[in-house]
Amino acid sequence: MAIPRQAMEIDSGEKRLNELGYKQELKREMSLFKTMAITFSCMAVFTGTPLYGQSLLYAGPAPLLWGWVVVSFFTWFVGLAMSEICSSFPTTGSLYFWAAHLAGPRWGPFASWCCAWLETIGLVSGIGAQAYSGAQALQIIILLSSGTNKGGGYFAPKSVFLGIYVFFILVWAVLNSFALKVIAYLNIISIWWQVIGGLVVIIMLPLVAQTRQPASYVFSHFELSSDSTGIGSAPYAVIMAVLLSHYCLYGYDAAAHLTEETKAADRTGPFAILSCIGIITVFGWAYNVALTFSIQDFSYLYDPNNETAGALVPAQIIYDAFHGRYHNVTGAIVFLWIIWGSFFFCGLSVTTSAARVIYALSRDEGIPFSRVWVKLHPQHKVPVNAVWLSAAIAILLGLPILKLNVIFSAIISISTVGWVGSYAVPIFARLVMAEEKFKPGPFYMGRAGKVVYLVAFLWICYTCSVFLLPTLYPITWSTFNYAPVALFVALTLIMLWWALDARKWFKGPVRNIDKQNGDV
Repeated sequence: MAIPRQAMEIDSGEKRLNELGYKQELKREMSLFKTMAITFSCMAVFTGTPLYGQSLLYAGPAPLLWGWVVVSFFTWFVGLAMSEICSSFPTTGSLYFWAAHLAGPRWGPFASWCCAWLETIGLVSGIGAQAYSGAQALQIIILLSSGTNKGGGYFAPKSVFLGIYVFFILVWAVLNSFALKVIAYLNIISIWWQVIGGLVVIIMLPLVAQTRQPASYVFSHFELSSDSTGIGSAPYAVIMAVLLSHYCLYGYDAAAHLTEETKAADRTGPFAILSCIGIITVFGWAYNVALTFSIQDFSYLYDPNNETAGALVPAQIIYDAFHGRYHNVTGAIVFLWIIWGSFFFCGLSVTTSAARVIYALSRDEGIPFSRVWVKLHPQHKVPVNAVWLSAAIAILLGLPILKLNVIFSAIISISTVGWVGSYAVPIFARLVMAEEKFKPGPFYMGRAGKVVYLVAFLWICYTCSVFLLPTLYPITWSTFNYAPVALFVALTLIMLWWALDARKWFKGPVRNIDKQNGDV
């Protein structure tokens, strides 16, 4: 019987993977749309909801909204740089694999080591950030459903809040233990949930609100709230106001983590990265504009005695709009469920990405007990042990919720610095390498690439630095940004590990194609 021609043709992504020294182990069954769905979910339309109120408070609406435009502009440089490298290196290890090959044989192992651990720190803490956001949204939904803060509603205490946080992470781990196509289908639901739900919220919220702020207020009003934030410097306040945009506009590397499971990944990976940046750029900005137009009473948003206990400013804006017009909370609860769904799907996708990074690093023996974490489920072919390791660390990261009110800011800062910081390593390596040594994929920028890489690298350095700054003054135990301390301790241990031991045996990505050929 003749073998069909298409069965004999090797996928372009798998062919490039083999050239790089890796055999195909994961199931390559993801389409472009499924990869986009997971990537889109990692970014999420409503992901900045918890930061909106704080960002608005620093300097008013104008810096928040125009800051989004500025951050979006520079994000495109990073996205273009990542897309070109992804097209050349379509591997699950993605960022740290890129760093190893682009940095060359001398610096490759060290670059790979730094990138891998930054990425792991960023992704695992990213799971915690989404679990916290989802728990906060559910906390407010329960409060409004049971009577509001003014009507004797139930506001979950810290212990219950932590329980919700842990529950979400466990659910994500369970779902990620099934075949990747299950996650892909859930994220197809996610992309429609967020696109349709996003359009409903963006269009309907200003229409429901009885009064709307004038355009002059929304786009040009600048006002320091130094009494609340302790920040009297206008430039510093603007920098803090733009943190919302920095936090929302990353996560597009998820497409790169799935390239060994995606068909024609050398083409679909770059397309998914750039498409998702474009969608989130538009939808995220429109969501922030809709919220700002719908503000009824600015000072009331932050009142701890208001209907949402001053815990989530967008929830109060939505409540004021619906209660003011319809004198009930049904519409507000529906909108908050839409926003909660965004957090749920985002956390699910971030867990997927985190597990792939841990799996890839374990495959290269870069994590203690690598043989445990590299194991795949015999039927579903997913790195189930890596999934549960990610979940366990994210749960431990959230335990300080019981004692510290600033834990969310710390988790966000750690996630952003680790995750975005890992982008910088391969981008810098690509910037300084000789052009003739780079083997481009289908997506290639040519001579313009050097300028793109330089701008992208400088922008990443700026983004990481601002998340290490104090966010409130005066600095006390309850306002201190613990992220720099946590990152310093973690990175110091990782560098000591490298200097004292790992440099002797960690050589970066390990070829396994030879093992496959030897088995033939």
